[in-house]
Amino acid sequence: MDLPTFAFWARTDRDRVAVIGPDGAQVTVGALQDRANQVARNLRVRGLEHGDAVAMCLRNSVEVFEVALAATQIGLYLIPINWHLAQPEAAWILTDSGAKAVICSADKVAICRGTDARVFAVGGGDGVEDYADLTTGPTEPPEDRAAGGTMTYTSGTTGKPKGVRRPLPPAPPEPVASAYAMFLLMYGMSPNQGVHLVVSPTYHTAVVYFSTSALHLGHTVVVMDRWTPEGMLEAIQTHRVTNTHMVPTQFVRLLAVPDRDRYDVSSLQHMVHSAAPCPVPVKHAMLAWWGPVVYEYYAASEGGGTMVTPAEWLERPGTVGRPWQTAEIAIFDDDGTRLPANEVGTVYIKMAQAFAYHRDQQKTDEAWRTDGFFTVGDAGYLDDAGYLFLCDRKADMIISGGVNIYPAEIEGALMGHADVMDVAVFGIPDDDWGEQVKAVVELRPGASGDGAALIAWVRDRIASYKCPKTVDFVASLPREDNGKLKKRLLRDPYWEGLERAI
Repeated sequence: MDLPTFAFWARTDRDRVAVIGPDGAQVTVGALQDRANQVARNLRVRGLEHGDAVAMCLRNSVEVFEVALAATQIGLYLIPINWHLAQPEAAWILTDSGAKAVICSADKVAICRGTDARVFAVGGGDGVEDYADLTTGPTEPPEDRAAGGTMTYTSGTTGKPKGVRRPLPPAPPEPVASAYAMFLLMYGMSPNQGVHLVVSPTYHTAVVYFSTSALHLGHTVVVMDRWTPEGMLEAIQTHRVTNTHMVPTQFVRLLAVPDRDRYDVSSLQHMVHSAAPCPVPVKHAMLAWWGPVVYEYYAASEGGGTMVTPAEWLERPGTVGRPWQTAEIAIFDDDGTRLPANEVGTVYIKMAQAFAYHRDQQKTDEAWRTDGFFTVGDAGYLDDAGYLFLCDRKADMIISGGVNIYPAEIEGALMGHADVMDVAVFGIPDDDWGEQVKAVVELRPGASGDGAALIAWVRDRIASYKCPKTVDFVASLPREDNGKLKKRLLRDPYWEGLERAI
């Protein structure tokens, strides 16, 4: 068999269903490849050349895959844009990246205006071009095919988002596309024998990466537009889903479905998760329900990471695994000294291929060591066997009385309580200790809030100095679609008006 790529399946299995859209419409492999070829050709006609950038601000849809397959076969950088952004935020990314075109959903035209990028809207729109104009003409592959890449913008928790830009590989698309498929083979998935379910917005790097990788591996991709726990369980049962990519907050919602056992999830073979720490009790519950199909990885948009199988995790609960074959993990202290096993420090990653933050040499220099390791600011340690355990983001660390306290550990303990649906832990001002531990809890339906009982629950499980001093209750916690908690929205009001923020 040739290298597993979508182009290979388009030559050999054109009538198989490639994508099932949110509306249930089915698109075959051949039809999707033809549309991708048309988009690629028409972007070329409109002046996009090798190394240029094209952005997409699309809701989950078939068009996401048409654009992705088009851009990555003619040497373009593909930039997914979060359609929740305000116009100035989206404009900053479009301008910073130098995007020559942006393809958007019809209801997102307003946030994509205002830059030099040409705007193509699905269904058209006032004053913009119709995406349908890009899906006309010859369906043969473009003549000047070349590998493209994805340019990701980080979340911008410490300022404006930073673009992660790598040199495009000097190769035709096939070897690079095959590498996408090989990434899923690393988890044990099989070519041409699977159904991948998209449950999160495709503007997230991991979501678009896993779903397009599934296409290259020869799997059918089923797309959800708006995630609900019941909707996901129904989709797994209806489409006999074999693999998906998730975040831990979705686990919590799934486990809260009262009649979840009535759904048939026996088709699942690989459920891969990342993006945020998963509390140990939650993952134990998912493994007990879905069986040994829950895989985990730790990675950064900048590159590199670890992976852990279900069996490995059960042997070492809480680990995020060992490094990929192409990566190395090391722990350094604040003085730059490499730490031995079981000592907490800053997590650094080393990759064969370097990256740079687009047009931001200062941030690039801050992230990189001279020996090739870079960090995104996570704290953790390696055990004696080289398995990585994360403690928290260094930026979220609480310093109380000179002692480092990691909120993720406390959040994990609270998530083990039957009344807790979601939780955020952070530091608030304390005149004597500098900071004190605050917990904000979202309760499960029907539960009543008892802060003293929750504090006692935590004190039975971790050291007393780490326990929350107070607990607040809210209807829901502010999370992004990828599960990342917007902790600053909860924390910042407590520090307002003070000269210090820690």
